[in-house]
Amino acid sequence: MIRILALIVAATAVGITATAQVTQGRPNAGFDPAFPEQTRAPALPDTPVTVEVFVDGLESPWGIAPLGNGQFLVTEKPGALRVINADGGVSAPLQGLPDVAAQGQGGLLDVAVSPRFTQDRTVYWTYSKAVRGGFVTAAARGVLSSDGSLNGVSDIFVQDNPARNGRHFGSRIIPTEDGTVWITTGDRGAGDSGTLVQDIESTHGKVIRINADGTAPADNPFVGRAGDDRIWSLGHRNIQGAALGPGGLWTVEHGPRGGDELNQPQAGLNYGWPVVSYGINYRGSDVGQGAARGPGFEEPVYYWDPVIAPGGMMFYDGPYADWQGDLLIASLNPGALVRLKLRNGRVIGEERMLTDVGRIRDVQVLDGGAVLLLLDAGEVLRVTPG
Repeated sequence: MIRILALIVAATAVGITATAQVTQGRPNAGFDPAFPEQTRAPALPDTPVTVEVFVDGLESPWGIAPLGNGQFLVTEKPGALRVINADGGVSAPLQGLPDVAAQGQGGLLDVAVSPRFTQDRTVYWTYSKAVRGGFVTAAARGVLSSDGSLNGVSDIFVQDNPARNGRHFGSRIIPTEDGTVWITTGDRGAGDSGTLVQDIESTHGKVIRINADGTAPADNPFVGRAGDDRIWSLGHRNIQGAALGPGGLWTVEHGPRGGDELNQPQAGLNYGWPVVSYGINYRGSDVGQGAARGPGFEEPVYYWDPVIAPGGMMFYDGPYADWQGDLLIASLNPGALVRLKLRNGRVIGEERMLTDVGRIRDVQVLDGGAVLLLLDAGEVLRVTPG
């Protein structure tokens, strides 16, 4: 049953006239930004929102994707994929998934559907997979049948270099109209000793771009030269948010203490981890060279210190005018819905909403303009701006 949780009303203003920063505490590191708009943007005016509980009772939900007709697929980290119906009802687990290694941060992770789902019924997902030597990030696809089972299931990506810990699997998956698929990975918890993140023959800490069958597109940056030809960009710590927006793919990744990053990854470029970072290690020591930037490394579009511990994200394309084109990001810690307003590729304003609902794992923008938020605690909230 859908129920109204809260009606949050705040004063609104046209444009962004505020100059104060979002309340976020003292930074962990003392680095100066490379350009003025790179961190601590002005606070946007508060948005009035209505919040309803759409679904509850899920077990550690991680990813959500629309099926059409008011239905959604939702993953539960222990290994279940379910259908959410338009009335908030939840199906039994769908059959046909491969074995999921639910270890630590691993489990059944993101889910997405083909851009031509009504024709091909293809579903994509990421998960942690047990292999000889430990665990890896994997991605698979299958065809959703009318009886609620997945058929023709096969892996399209299996990460190399397994690790025995249960940390930093990434991972988001985005199938695109041109038949390629984006997958994000993490450094597998290696910290600032994670040399594989800088290794172009390893898929740790990378943005991966493949064809739907798992092969590498001919225009990938490492095709025909040294390096794994599935790699698009490198030097990432743990990418748990990805979305298509202005100019292509955007990602958001976890830093250590400070240094969460928003990036627009470009082909073959290096984003610095673990050599440089706008954060510090959890134990208080320097990351890598003890610098925020260095030659050969790309600057993040934006960074947070202290962190927001980002989850999923989407660009808003609904009818609420004040949010049009804004980036909505789930925050796990301290927990919030973070809204960024961009102009010419730079962040010019930030708003933090719903700071009291707990850890938000994923975001889904609905056709009618409302937003679904997936909470670690097992709820799906429907948030309507204005």
